Amino acid sequence: MTFHLLLSRAVQNSRVGSRSMFTSSKPDLNNPNWFRVGLAFGSTVFLWGLLFKEHRSDVHEYKVRNGLE
Repeated sequence: MTFHLLLSRAVQNSRVGSRSMFTSSKPDLNNPNWFRVGLAFGSTVFLWGLLFKEHRSDVHEYKVRNGLE
């Protein structure tokens, strides 16, 4: 048997025998998971803050190296 046939059989068996965990239930739009919402927004704010801090330090280093400050 060639590798392609073995691979195609394995793919067919895994598709038949499993169910995606992402489609097992529909999300409840009337009652969101506030912990996950807060975690998503909190991590976004943290990453943007880190980005601005890094940018500010890069601009300062650029000015010092070029004698602008």
